[in-house]
Parts: sequence; structure tokens; C-alpha cells
Amino acid sequence: MSKRSPNRVSPFTPSPEQMACWPDISGNKINGVGEAGMRRPSRIMWHDPDTQPHGQLQNWFWKQGANQPELREKRTERQKVINVELPPIADEKQQVDPADASDRIRQLALDAGADLVGIIPVQDEWVFEGYDFDYPWMVILGVAMDFDKLATAPEITAGMEVVDKYTYGWVVARPAANWIRSRGWRAEPKGGPLAGPVNLLPAAIECGFGELGKHGSLINRQLGSRFRLSAVFTDLPLVADGEDRFGADDFCAGCQVCVRACPVDAIGNDKVLVRGEHKWYVDFDRCMPYFAETFGCAICIAVCPWSKPDRAPVLADRWTRISQRRHDPDGRN
Repeated sequence: MSKRSPNRVSPFTPSPEQMACWPDISGNKINGVGEAGMRRPSRIMWHDPDTQPHGQLQNWFWKQGANQPELREKRTERQKVINVELPPIADEKQQVDPADASDRIRQLALDAGADLVGIIPVQDEWVFEGYDFDYPWMVILGVAMDFDKLATAPEITAGMEVVDKYTYGWVVARPAANWIRSRGWRAEPKGGPLAGPVNLLPAAIECGFGELGKHGSLINRQLGSRFRLSAVFTDLPLVADGEDRFGADDFCAGCQVCVRACPVDAIGNDKVLVRGEHKWYVDFDRCMPYFAETFGCAICIAVCPWSKPDRAPVLADRWTRISQRRHDPDGRN
């Protein structure tokens, strides 16, 4: 791992009870840190606990939240939303123009309350190892978090806001999924907190949600890092969206805010080789103990300069120009 700047937060010691739940294998190894070859991601947290090494730790995390009445109530409400049955798929498959269908799906999601909508064909390298997945298309959705609640991180109020927005992610995904099924095509909504078969993060980058930040979360030109993802998987042919690059990666290269704010020194100053790609990476083995005992932490995205309301568009405009000058000083492109 790269050398880190020392943070100014008091040292954190995880509870013995939590550490007893950790497997012998490093989470960084599971994630593929240092691997030169490309491969699918391995399951690590937020999957069926019986199918991944950190399953006992995951169960311990849920147990801690269940001991908090307000958080437990919000999780219960979320599960009710998740459990809502989907309508049956219509017997007759209607032929729909991909462009028209894409516009219709985007409008349904926005009308339901989504703040971001993107469409992208599924790539095999996004599917977690061990899953059978045959949907060719994904609709990625983003829902904005309340900054004032997020800013309380690592207090439980920030964790409750995360639960609320994961719930809302399911809500905004269902109208599009229902519409697709009514046309005779398969569609399945997917929201948090469990990861499901596909890593949504690279898909969200590919469909224009933004760039990966040093803190391991996306940075969007409108919302910064204060949003959560959900999705709709489908076999309905659609029209893909493209990437959106606006200089966030260059900004992160020089920014130290999340590095210094991290209580456990989990955020590095340099990119790391992960499954064949040099990228920003948060040390799983350093991050997760604190994350597990603070009901989700979220300090890094709360302090991110891009997350402040109305700040991201200003930064995006400025850093687009800076990035263009840096990468094309002669103005040839």
C-alpha cells in the first residue's frame, strides 16, 4: 500500500468481540490488491454470509444495528419495500424502439424521485464470481443524500440516512421495472444494502455518473459523493449512455481532505493496482473495523469538498478546464 499522511484523529481500537468475527484472509487480498490480471470481483461483505469469508463479521454488523431502536425501525421499513412483489411479466413480448424505451424508463425513474439515471450494457467483469447472471442491460439510478444528516458522520444519524436512501433506491427502481415487465420483457430492481450479482460502481462510471474518488466512492458533477445507487436489470434492448469526465480524478490527486479525516488511516495518497487496474482504493482491513462499529461511518464522503450542496457544479466547471489544459496544453483536441 502507498504511504499515507498521518491523520489527526484519536487512535481507534476495535472491540475484541468484533475482531473475533474476522477471517484469517485479508480483505485486500480478496479484493485483488496487487493483482496484475483482470478478473471478476470476489464476494466480500454484503452478500449471503454463508458464501463469503466475512460472513460472520457481516452478521455481527447487522446485530449491532438491531440493538438501536431507530435504526432497527428504518431497516424494517426498508425490508417491507424490498419484499413488495413484482407484477408478472406479460405473456406477449412487445417490440419497443430502444431509444423510445430508454427515454420512457428514464422519465419513469425521474418521476419516481431518482436524481440520476444512466443506462449501460452489462460487462462480464462487473459480475461477482459465483453468480449466474444473464441480463444484458442495466439501468443505474442515483438518489441524493441529505447533506446535513450525512455531515453528522460517524454518528448513527448518518447511518440512518444511508438506510433511508437505500430504501428510496428500491422505490425509484420499481416503476421502470414494472413498465418493462408489462411489455413482456424481464426486469428486476436491485437496491442496497446487499450487493447482489453485479458491482454497480464501475457500471455507474461507465453510464456517466462521474469519476471514482480517492475515498473509493463516486464523485458526480451535480451531487458530489452524497448519493446512493440502485439498479434495474433487464433484457429489454436499450440505448447506452456514455462516461462523464470533468476532472475529479485530477482534483483527488492533490486533495488531502478525506485522507486526513479518516480515523483509521485507510485512504491512500496514491492509486493501487487492483485486478489489473490502477485505481483509488480504500484499505478494506483498516476501514471495515471502524465502519462496523459506527453503523456505516461515511466520514470520507461527508467531508469531501464535492459533497457540499451546490459545490460540485462549480468544481466540475473549474476542474474540467484545468484538466483540459493539463492533458492537452496545446489545445489540439
